[in-house]
Amino acid sequence: MQPVLYFVTHQCQLFKKVLINMPTVAFYTLGCKLNYSETSTISKQFLEKGFEVVDYNDRAEVYVINTCTVTENAEKDCRQMVRRALRNNPSAYVIVTGCYAQLRPEEISAIEGVNAVLGSNEKFEIFDKINSFDKNQPSCIYVSPSENLNSFHSAFTVEEDSRTRAFFKIQDGCNYKCSFCTIPLARGKSRSLDPEEVKTQFKKIIDSGFKEIILTGVNVGDYGKAFEKNLTSLLKDLVKIPGEFRIRISSIEPNLLTDEIVNLAAGEEKLCNHFHIPLQSGSPKILRLMQRRYKAEDYQTLISKAVNKIPDLGIGVDVIVGFPGETEEDFLQTYDFIKELPVSYLHVFTYSERPDTKAAAFDGAVDVHERKRRNNMLRILSEKKRNEFYRKFMGKVFTVLFEYEEDNGLIKGFTSNYIRVQTKYNSELINKFVKVKISEVKGNICTTEIEEHGEV
Repeated sequence: MQPVLYFVTHQCQLFKKVLINMPTVAFYTLGCKLNYSETSTISKQFLEKGFEVVDYNDRAEVYVINTCTVTENAEKDCRQMVRRALRNNPSAYVIVTGCYAQLRPEEISAIEGVNAVLGSNEKFEIFDKINSFDKNQPSCIYVSPSENLNSFHSAFTVEEDSRTRAFFKIQDGCNYKCSFCTIPLARGKSRSLDPEEVKTQFKKIIDSGFKEIILTGVNVGDYGKAFEKNLTSLLKDLVKIPGEFRIRISSIEPNLLTDEIVNLAAGEEKLCNHFHIPLQSGSPKILRLMQRRYKAEDYQTLISKAVNKIPDLGIGVDVIVGFPGETEEDFLQTYDFIKELPVSYLHVFTYSERPDTKAAAFDGAVDVHERKRRNNMLRILSEKKRNEFYRKFMGKVFTVLFEYEEDNGLIKGFTSNYIRVQTKYNSELINKFVKVKISEVKGNICTTEIEEHGEV
C-alpha cells in the first residue's frame, strides 16, 4: 500500500517561498529524548534552507511543534503551544508533527491556527510537502497509515543544557502490545539503523567533541534483528572506536537487558554503570493486565543480579499508577516492591486513558484524585531512594563529565552511575572527565571536591 495523503478542508497549494533576509523558525518538543533528537534533525533542515532558529518564546515566522501522545497532558500541552505561538506572532505558520499528529491528525487540524499536520514519516519531509509557509494557504494533513511506518530516519541531538551529551537514535518503533500504549500505532514496527551507519555516525559525534552518547529509541533493547545483530554486539563494536567518550543506554526493557550487556558494562569503562529499566507495576495482576513481558519476580531477579555484578550501579525505574483495576492493595504491593529494590530513582506516570488501546475499555477506572495521591506517594519514595543512593557514596571518588552551564558560580555534571554533582565553576572543567570526591548531599545533587590531578 502506498502512503496515503489526505487533506483538511482544502487541498494544499504549493508555492515557492521567496526568502527575504533570513526567515525565522522556532521549535517545541514534547515527550521523550527520541523526540528531541528528531526535532534537532528537522531544525538542521531549516538551517540548510536559510532559516534562523530562535527561541520558542520569541517571534518567529514558522513554529514547529513535535508532539507526544503517551498521556493526555501531552496533547493538552500541544494545544497550549499552538496558542503560545500565535500570541507571539498571529501571522505565523504553525506545523504540528510527531506521535499525536500521527494518531489524531483531524483533531489537531481543527485547532485554530494550525496550518499543517505531518505524521511520523512526513516530519522529515517538511520542505517536500510544504513549499510555501503562507498563513493564507489552506491547512493540510500529510499522514501515512500506521502500517506504512517502516522507514528509518536517523537523528541525534545535544542535550539542551550541556552541549557535552548527544542523544543518538539507533532504533524506532515497537512490536510489543502493551495494553496502555499507543506508541506502536504512532511509530510503527520495530526497526533499526544499519550497524555500519551507526558506527559512521557515532564516529562523527565523537569527532564533533561530544563525550557522552546516549543511545535512544522506542525499544532500544530490540535493536538489530533485521541485520542479524543485537544490542550487545553493537555495543562491543562501539566501545572499540578510538576516542575519549562513554555510552549510556537511554532505557531498556527488563526482558531485553541480558546478562551479556550487564557483564559488558561491568568490565568496560566506556559503558556507563547506569540502566533505566521500566517496571510499570509491582503487582502481578496489573502486569498481566498491562500485557508486559515479564513477571515481578523476574524483574526482582534481574535487579539483584545487576547490582551484584556492578555494586555502584545506578538504576532508574518507570512506574505507572492508577491503571484500570489497580486497587489500593495492588498499589501498595507496587510501593512495597519498589521500596525493597536497590534502585536509585523513579519516573512516575499517572495512568491516562488513551484512545485505541485495550486498557481504555477496561473496567475498574481509578478516581483521578486517587491517581494523583498514588503518584505523589511514589514521587516521595523516589526522593528517598535517590537520597539513600547518593549518601551511600559519600567520600567516594567518581569520574564526572562536567557541562557548559554555569549556575550561581557552580558547574554541574553526571557520574557514570547517574549521580548529579556540582562543584565551584571552572571553565577548564567544561566537557572534561574529571575525578571528584562526593562530599555532601544536597537534595537532588551532590557537592564534590576535585581530586588532585583529577582530570582523567
